[in-house]
Amino acid sequence: MQDIEVIENPQAAATALDPVRARLLGELAVPASAAGLAARVGITRQKVNYHLRALEAYGLVELAEERRHGGITERVLQASAASYVVSPAAVSVSAADPDATADHLSAAYLVALAGRLVREVGAVARRAGTSGRRLSTLTIDTRIGFRSAADRAAFADDLTAAVLELAARYHHDDGRPHRLVVAAHPLPEEGS
Repeated sequence: MQDIEVIENPQAAATALDPVRARLLGELAVPASAAGLAARVGITRQKVNYHLRALEAYGLVELAEERRHGGITERVLQASAASYVVSPAAVSVSAADPDATADHLSAAYLVALAGRLVREVGAVARRAGTSGRRLSTLTIDTRIGFRSAADRAAFADDLTAAVLELAARYHHDDGRPHRLVVAAHPLPEEGS
């Protein structure tokens, strides 16, 4: 089971987002048979089987084991990942393009960047997983409280200068290209 899977196929996204199927995916963090799931979620085994076939068709659940009981084979399935993220590419062919947004300080630009990040990292992670290689990434996630808009602006200027200086020092035209995204946004209010 993967830690996280990025869903790019529109039909797979629709399948995973169906409320019953989403619940079954959550339940399948622990492998179970259709009969076991039916008992846990209170749906008939036949309906559970119907939904499991749809999830299995898109690779969202996978066979964990088969158990033989007399002449009957019980299939035990598990979710293919602990959690899922739907790529913007699954929602629209014309996914938000950060290059099409002129205002680089806008929320629209930040959301478009986040969408591109999900698409790109999902694609390279899938290729790395298929080839059995580990994907090298770098993530910095922190919280900072600014006392004023002036402090926030000064921080942005200092951070920009530091990142540009580091990028100039380590960039090589013949090196493997990486994308660096640095973003800041207000945190949502608790409970919202």
